[in-house]
Amino acid sequence: MTATPDARPRGTRLPRLARRRQLLGAAQEVFVAQGYHAAAMDEIAERAGVSKPVLYQHFPGKLELYLALLDEHAEALVKTVRDALESTTDNKLRVQASMQAFYDFVAGDGEAYRLVFESDLRNVAPVRARVDRANQQCAEMIAQVIAEDTGAASDEAHLLGMGLVGMAEVSARFWLSQHRAIPKDTAEKIIARLAWRGISGFPQI
Repeated sequence: MTATPDARPRGTRLPRLARRRQLLGAAQEVFVAQGYHAAAMDEIAERAGVSKPVLYQHFPGKLELYLALLDEHAEALVKTVRDALESTTDNKLRVQASMQAFYDFVAGDGEAYRLVFESDLRNVAPVRARVDRANQQCAEMIAQVIAEDTGAASDEAHLLGMGLVGMAEVSARFWLSQHRAIPKDTAEKIIARLAWRGISGFPQI
């Protein structure tokens, strides 16, 4: 196979964890650029500067490699939202921080958000389960705050939590698709203001 311009030189022996990190980085570049179905293990190995047997030592197949990446970035999203909610006890600022968390994730280096929000494997059970779990975890964290502060019933709080997650995700992806025509901090504030005007209508207990 002809070497691609981005292929890394071979021959460097790395500790197992460092090698795994390298392989995941190369795989992310290929999956984001081409999607799952068009990506080839040959290209991922070449991009990482390793042989295919080395790649298969770490990941038995392309799906397992994709799922490892998806797990990593879904967990990163959940952590970002958790940190946002725990950053303050002021609920208006919590809404702003939560919206910012999604915009930060979507605007992050490497376009990892595509693996979580725009995967061409969304109908594959293990992928769908991971994406749904990440969304549910984010919604549950927000719902817990809503229930504690408003006394809303659990089902209502979860519906509100999922609504806020959907608002944050869809608006952040749309903002990016428009080539950041609006400055990121301005876009975050607009959506946070919309969200706060809705959620603040529920009386605190």
